Amino acid sequence: MSQILPFSAWFWLLFFSAAALGGMVRFWLTNLLSRKLGMALPWGTMLVNSSGAMALGFLAARAAETEQAQLLWLVLGIGFLGAYTTVSSFSLQTLSLWQAGQWQRALLNVLLTLLLGLVAVTLGFYWGQA
Repeated sequence: MSQILPFSAWFWLLFFSAAALGGMVRFWLTNLLSRKLGMALPWGTMLVNSSGAMALGFLAARAAETEQAQLLWLVLGIGFLGAYTTVSSFSLQTLSLWQAGQWQRALLNVLLTLLLGLVAVTLGFYWGQA
């Protein structure tokens, strides 16, 4: 991996491939969970964002260790997880719940997403330090 320097052609190929894969995995997983669990709350987006937060916490704990870890941070943390997680979907789904008169579910979505994200990133960070 030491041959894949940041901003080389190989780096950009890996970066864009990781981002494309992250977006596809998010799309697949959120749709799967929506079909399985229903649409009362955006469970798929919540799972994607919290699992992405955990993975990002893990990578953050490891990022400064070696050159390879820094490249993984760029490719996986920013490329894959940047496309995998989604604040925009979370925001739109919360607004849709609010506009549909389901303000309790909208607030529950905000609170659960924030709580799960903070717990997940913390767990991921400590897991990465272990």
